[in-house]
Amino acid sequence: MTVVGVISDTHGLLRPEALRALGGCAAIIHAGDIGNASIVENLASLAPVTAVRGNNDRGPWAASIAESRRLQIENVVIHVVHDVTQIGFDPAQRGIGVVVCGHSHQPGVQQRERVVYVNPGSAGPRRFRLPVTLATMTIAGDTIDVRLIDLSTMREFCTPWKSIASTTLS
Repeated sequence: MTVVGVISDTHGLLRPEALRALGGCAAIIHAGDIGNASIVENLASLAPVTAVRGNNDRGPWAASIAESRRLQIENVVIHVVHDVTQIGFDPAQRGIGVVVCGHSHQPGVQQRERVVYVNPGSAGPRRFRLPVTLATMTIAGDTIDVRLIDLSTMREFCTPWKSIASTTLS
């Protein structure tokens, strides 16, 4: 069993609550709009970080950060991109079980076809009336359990979401 922290849209603000919520994770995924290099460095003090560049990540510090990344945790292939509309291919056809994205600042988990889409929401400066959130994703083999966490209360704000990924990387 592997617990993965999923965070996005920090926009240069890494809240102490986010660090507490991500403590104990075996890996962390940052889905873009990081804000500055120190965000990734601070997250890396907790666990290995897979990060992608968002539309607001500009300048020399962000030049080496890829726009998308793919990784496998246990039996689940994960594709990470900031803006889900920029994927340009069918994730299910490429054996991807989870797509992690950010950009909209709206937390949510849904399954389309055989792919689970996870948007942890925004953990940075509050926008509009949206909650300040991140997610944890517990993977055991090909089972995925996603929990969205409201950082203002440090509580889950919706029912945990569970799925069995039907795609794996061989």
